[in-house]
Amino acid sequence: MAGGENLGSHGGRASSWLAVAVAVAGFIVGGVGMVAPSWTLIWIGIGLVVVGGILALVFDIFSDVVIDAPRVGMHAEDHR
Repeated sequence: MAGGENLGSHGGRASSWLAVAVAVAGFIVGGVGMVAPSWTLIWIGIGLVVVGGILALVFDIFSDVVIDAPRVGMHAEDHR
C-alpha cells in the first residue's frame, strides 16, 4: 500500500459468497445429475444456479470489486 492508504479488501462480503456458493452447489448437483443420469438432479441443479444468480443480483455482488490505485512507476509498455 503506497502512502498507507486503505484500498479495501478483495475478499468480498459474506452475502456475496453465499450467492456464489449456491450457484456452485447448483453446478455440482447438476453435474452429478448428468453423470447419474437423473433428470431430477439436473433440474434441481438448474434451479440452484438460478437462485444463486438471483441472490447475486439482490446482494449486488459486483459492488464488492475494489479498484486499486494506479501503480507508481509503471507504464503501459511494461506489460507487453
